[in-house]
Amino acid sequence: MAWNLDDVPLYVAVVEHNGVSSAADYLQISKSAVSKALARLEHDLGVRLLARNTRNLRITSEGEAFYRHCLLIMEQVNEANAVMAGLTNTPSGRLVIALPMAFGREIVAPQLGEFKRRYPLIDLELLITSHPVDIIREQIDLAVVIGSLNDSELMVKKLYDSTLWCVTSPTYAEQTELGSTPEDLLKHIQLCEKRYVGKSFPIHVEGQKKTLTLNKKMISVNDPIAVRSAVLNGFGIALVPDPYCRQHLATGELVRIFEHIEFEPSVSVISAIYPSRRLISNKTRAFLDFLIELCERI
Repeated sequence: MAWNLDDVPLYVAVVEHNGVSSAADYLQISKSAVSKALARLEHDLGVRLLARNTRNLRITSEGEAFYRHCLLIMEQVNEANAVMAGLTNTPSGRLVIALPMAFGREIVAPQLGEFKRRYPLIDLELLITSHPVDIIREQIDLAVVIGSLNDSELMVKKLYDSTLWCVTSPTYAEQTELGSTPEDLLKHIQLCEKRYVGKSFPIHVEGQKKTLTLNKKMISVNDPIAVRSAVLNGFGIALVPDPYCRQHLATGELVRIFEHIEFEPSVSVISAIYPSRRLISNKTRAFLDFLIELCERI
């Protein structure tokens, strides 16, 4: 069975514009050219792709299956074209990136000068937010998100396996009877990131699987840097993602405790997302590669 790849865009246009005439207008070609392409495909494939009469058009089950494959074919062709164009084209133009507050301020912002030196023609706009974003509706090219994702319509690139660490100030650790069990830990946690309040976390305690549920009555904050600031000043113990406490642990401003309690990385994993049906541009690829590089330095 052999069929012409050149007929694929015409078939996709017929399906998406609900008719031969509309597809011809969209493609700016003759109606007969579209009709002939459709007839060739049906003949070569040996199936009826569309059921049509004088009034309407309906895609068949075989036509629906073929349409999905056509989308993948066109996406791969476009991607190949973009890759080849990217070998010669310099990344340029407006690029909108959404970042969580802590990640944007502590990981990305200090290195923006380096990115601008590499890609001076990119007009970069950063949205630093604590709220989830709709990258399709808000026309965002790429967003960094925390935690596991379930949206199959988005492409996901894991950037960093962040983990939660139990940290406190040296003074609090020295002057307080800490205990060692998960129940003891909960007594010392007085505030945490809002995303974790009231949730049950899978944890490992010396090799045994357990769960830890944070009290809904504790203070909730929408920024891990604010949580870190509180414990730096002696306000109990907090769960802080490791990228935001490594430096303070190294200087001794914070100490890590309850190290035998380990949190699943999926709770605080850092990922980049972008639309699966929108071809990733060379400017978006440039920023994604930049993020990967930054996370490798953590």
